[in-house]
Amino acid sequence: MTAASTCFTRSPPASIRIIPSMAAPSKQVGLPVRLRAGTMGAKNFSMWETPMGTGWRIPCALALALGATPAAAQKVWRHAIIEAKSDAGFAMMVTRGFAEKQGLKLEIQQIKADQIGLKALLAGELDSYEGGPGGAIVAAARGADLKILGCHWPGLVHGLFARESVAKVEDLRGKNIAISSPGALPDLLIRAVLEKQGIAPTEVKFANMGSDTDRYKALTVGVVDAAIVSTEYLPIAPKTVTLLATGREALPSFMRVCMITSGKALADKPDEVVRFLAAEMSALRHAVANRAEEIDLTREITKAKPDDPRPGFIFDEATRHKDIDPEISLPMEKLAWMQEMLIKNGSLPKPVDLAKVVAPGVRAKALELAK
Repeated sequence: MTAASTCFTRSPPASIRIIPSMAAPSKQVGLPVRLRAGTMGAKNFSMWETPMGTGWRIPCALALALGATPAAAQKVWRHAIIEAKSDAGFAMMVTRGFAEKQGLKLEIQQIKADQIGLKALLAGELDSYEGGPGGAIVAAARGADLKILGCHWPGLVHGLFARESVAKVEDLRGKNIAISSPGALPDLLIRAVLEKQGIAPTEVKFANMGSDTDRYKALTVGVVDAAIVSTEYLPIAPKTVTLLATGREALPSFMRVCMITSGKALADKPDEVVRFLAAEMSALRHAVANRAEEIDLTREITKAKPDDPRPGFIFDEATRHKDIDPEISLPMEKLAWMQEMLIKNGSLPKPVDLAKVVAPGVRAKALELAK
């Protein structure tokens, strides 16, 4: 056992880079951030700092420096997740030794919206990100060299929440609806819901409001009339806010999140991408099978209070409805449905060959590695 390994009980130092948010770079621990200045902005793009408590910082920083040789031999993979919320344990379980077992040093970053991850990937600042496949399909149709590796959240845990003035979807005409950013999952989901009810996007007003937390807060204080947010807020929503529709019921073929990379990353890091996907598969299998551990990890990351019901609620929702797929499948029929939806709502002018937007070979190799 190295000096560095004694500092961690569940998160081996070789599997993750410890860097605080770009919003506060003055107290950096570990390696320097190598991002292009001003490309994404500190408010939307930040390096992930694994919360380890306060006691580890000084002695472990020294131990990491002394025991850095094994980590240096590992291959780096840069990945981004949507800003941590009550399902964070699923996204971050891979840092609990699963990446290290695959010989990877995983750098995880959190972003406000998947469109930010898409831009960072195309700029070469990421190797992969988790985001809605719709945005990747649209970007690919416009010439971006993107590859969908697989979809680990085929089901939607998002829903359409509204204030008392909106009793049904038809009442949304003329109302303000909070989304994250154009082309991101909340935007595509609300457009699909509106299209299903025969409401044109021009009949409502969209408000770009970043993360689920931002949108939920705006809804509860009355800044907007409705919002697309995770159903994790259902247990704590005030009586003035109701759930009008769940994504999984309104749009059963709409997929929430996939693992997305670039053609360049595949070419430059063919071995790493397979190992990364295999690590994610193993981590997700473990998370689904270990409720208490996933919830504890979520609470640790989000700093949720012990009596906060959301981590347990979203775990039960996701597993009961099979919203999460540890095998990270590639359901081509659902991708085809999403492309049709994008064409119908005007986000996509013409179809793209989906076979060129997926990388089934990587998934096949990862499945073998994750056995």
